Formats: sequence, structure tokens, C-alpha cells
Amino acid sequence: MNSSPNRLLFPEFFGPLEKDPLVHERLARQAGHHFIAGVDEAGRGPLAGPVVAAAVVLPEDTRLPGIRDSKKMTARAREAAFDRIQETALTSAIGVVSHEFIDQFNILRASLEAMRLAVQALDPRPEFLLVDGIHSVNVPLPQRCLKRGDQLSHSISAASVLAKVYRDRIMNAYHKMYSTYGFDHNKGYGTRYHLKALRRYGPCPVHRVTFKRVVEE
Repeated sequence: MNSSPNRLLFPEFFGPLEKDPLVHERLARQAGHHFIAGVDEAGRGPLAGPVVAAAVVLPEDTRLPGIRDSKKMTARAREAAFDRIQETALTSAIGVVSHEFIDQFNILRASLEAMRLAVQALDPRPEFLLVDGIHSVNVPLPQRCLKRGDQLSHSISAASVLAKVYRDRIMNAYHKMYSTYGFDHNKGYGTRYHLKALRRYGPCPVHRVTFKRVVEE
């Protein structure tokens, strides 16, 4: 789905970065959309595990204190925010795409598929999407892609927290199966400890074997 028509919905808003984290939600409502979902993913960069996406619809003009781009929050703050977001949201959903899918296709396609799954699982169905990044989600809904959207839209920030926490929990579970790689700490990212374990033991069944550092280290 091409996101270029969204430029027509928001013609006045392609200047400097906005400071109001609800401005994009308000602009979407001004354009006639009232049930607006923020969509984000977690886990594009790791060498192991799935990619996870979340979609969140918050009540109109809702601000959840302390919730922002998940990468700028501590693990404890994200965990606390996870339940608060789900309790506050009108609806939320998670999409998970496996390392096998990533290896068969590619990480971009896997990320967009995880987003699609999350959006499709929302009930009721959203009217408009605010999507983190530059690629639209393959669903028949109007949407706007926002580069660094997790810093610009509160709905996307909330989605980023759900996706990050859910994925971290998956990697903690994988750590119990493959403790050699330190997944409980690195969550599959290529830390020095993780790369050293790969050099010594090779990849485990949840590694992304098409990723360069997995096969070359």
C-alpha cells in the first residue's frame, strides 16, 4: 500500500519535528478518522529470535506519563508501562514473525508482516494507522508513515513499548533453552559476549543464519 496519499491529509505538517506527541492523532481526527492505531516493531537488528510488532489504539487525547520511545526507557519502566498501556488502550494486539521467516525472506518483509498481523488482530478494527518508519503496512487502511515515529506519536510510543517488552520476554524464555548466548541480557543483539559465544559454539536453532555476523563470526 502506497503511503503517499497521506501527504494530502496532512499538507501543513512536513516541517521541523513536532513537540506535541498527540499532534498526528489530532490531525488524523481532523481528517475524519477517529479510531487511530499506532504501530511499531521491535527486533530488526538482533542476530537471533523473532521480530515483534504491536498496534495500539488509545482513547482520544490520552497521555500516559513516562511512556515514550521504548529505547529511551529502562527495562523496569517498560515492564510497568506494559500493563498500563493494555489497561488504558481501547484495543491492542501483538504480531510475531519467526526467525525462520526472516531467513526465508528478509528482515524488512518480516517486520512489515509482524505489523500486518498486529493490525489485523485489533478488535474493533482501526480507521487509520500511524506507522513508525518509512514503509506502509499491507492492509487496506489509510495510514501515515512517520520516520522516528516512536518519538513523534504517543500511540506509536505505546506500541513500541508493547513490542519491546513482549519480544524481551520471548528472548528470556529462549535463554532458558540456550543459556550459552546470554539472551537474557543481550536479547539477541550482537554484544561482545554473544559474538564470542557464536565463535565458540556456532549458532543455535533460533539464530538468524542469513545475518552476516552469525555465519561469519
